[in-house]
Amino acid sequence: MSTPSSLPSGGNYTLTTEVEFAAAHQLHGYEGNCARLHGHNWRVVVEVTGSRLDDVGMVVDFKTIRARSREIAKRLDHAYLNEVSPFDQVNPTAEHIAAYFYQALSTTFDTEDYQVSAVTVWENARSAVTFRP
Repeated sequence: MSTPSSLPSGGNYTLTTEVEFAAAHQLHGYEGNCARLHGHNWRVVVEVTGSRLDDVGMVVDFKTIRARSREIAKRLDHAYLNEVSPFDQVNPTAEHIAAYFYQALSTTFDTEDYQVSAVTVWENARSAVTFRP
């Protein structure tokens, strides 16, 4: 099935999907409540960008993005992040967690047709950080 001529062509598409995990952490060297052990129900929003559609008319199936993202989230789910590599060496801040997801996804998921373009990590309903390469 091809793209009808009435639709625009030549642009980029950004697909967005979300996974969640629950984990505890503490921030060493931080002056405040987050220095103490506490937990979050983390939300991770993954954006994948591409310009080429497959024969079905998709850049990549949402299920594929979500499955790969869930594999990474599963490594962190119900863990004490300070004991999980690389967070046993760097503070498990939302910034570092976003970069971790980006690196883990992009090194095995990116193709010439689509790439991970951003990862946003929400540690609560009011606070999030976005990592873009």
